[in-house]
Amino acid sequence: MARIIIVGGHGKVALLLAPLLTARGDEVTSVIRNPDHADDVRATGANPLVFDVETEGREALAGIIAGHDAVVWSAGAGGGNPQRTRAVDHDAAVRSMDAAADAGVRRYVMVSYFNASADHGIDPENPFFAYAEAKAAADAALRDADLDWTVLGPSALTLDPPTGLIDAAAESSGRVSRANVAMVIAAALHDPSTIGRTIRFNDGGTPIAEAIRA
Repeated sequence: MARIIIVGGHGKVALLLAPLLTARGDEVTSVIRNPDHADDVRATGANPLVFDVETEGREALAGIIAGHDAVVWSAGAGGGNPQRTRAVDHDAAVRSMDAAADAGVRRYVMVSYFNASADHGIDPENPFFAYAEAKAAADAALRDADLDWTVLGPSALTLDPPTGLIDAAAESSGRVSRANVAMVIAAALHDPSTIGRTIRFNDGGTPIAEAIRA
């Protein structure tokens, strides 16, 4: 059994991930901003924790991370306001990395996106630009952190049912179901060979455990 804390616990992927983890005996804390979402989280088997990662500081973050075995960052501002995007998708994410180190929780899985990189090529006038910048910088900060990190880069997300099959060798972004993304996160948490790696993936034909194994 592992104790996992999911930041962004009411997101579509997180709500699919929590039942996978609790079903295998993990203890899950799902961090949410809105207390009205607590019942949805409880229905997954996870324990809801109301906490605003955008406004709370590093010490408070370390306090909620302490006692867990791994952090999954699946939070995001959801686009729109560029300042809030930076505040959540970069600033709060990096603060959580520092907080995890402070709390002695080394395992950290970042849910990013397939094309996240400093040379993402998004036009500054594009509304997606702020998100692309924030995610690229957050991913880079995690790679430089003294943590047992994994960066996961799913392609365009769909609501298709899970297949348990992905392509982790694709050179270009395609599509992947959120259900498969949840399965990849669950598998990565229990596969030490994913530590220190960035894994980009689409839906495909290879079983997840095999596809992500180094």
